[in-house]
Amino acid sequence: MELTTLIYITCEDHCLFIRKTKPGDINCDKWLGIGGHFENTESPEECVMRELKEETGFTAKDIFDFRFRGLVTFVSDGEYTEYMHVFTARAKTLYLPQIHCDEGDLVWVDMKDIRNLPVWAGDLRMFDLLFANPEDTFFSLKLEYRGDMLTSTDVNEYSFK
Repeated sequence: MELTTLIYITCEDHCLFIRKTKPGDINCDKWLGIGGHFENTESPEECVMRELKEETGFTAKDIFDFRFRGLVTFVSDGEYTEYMHVFTARAKTLYLPQIHCDEGDLVWVDMKDIRNLPVWAGDLRMFDLLFANPEDTFFSLKLEYRGDMLTSTDVNEYSFK
């Protein structure tokens, strides 16, 4: 079992992605939000904020509308199950601090183009839940993969209006 976080930062009509470039990484050549694995004793919020600072240089003062939006259960060939705690936030500027990110290349992508990126098939469903739904909706999304092929999805949505 793996515990991870993922955050999608938007600014104006753009969303921040990282194009993963580490050889041997299951996500190599895929475009993802910012995130990573929990360290011992971290809460989801502590983990995502640490990963955000490490990968982008952004801190809490650089973002607003920080929201816990969903939980993705990622099942892969019985190898392992990953529970991704998914957040969204908005950046105050498209400027990125000048830091070295050994995970990949940071890119602001126009929102109209995100569905054309090389992403996991289940990410397209997650984009619908994140960007087409009201921000007060929380979701639980189960994605099952066989290799790179998405074989099953299950969604539950919760509104807090």
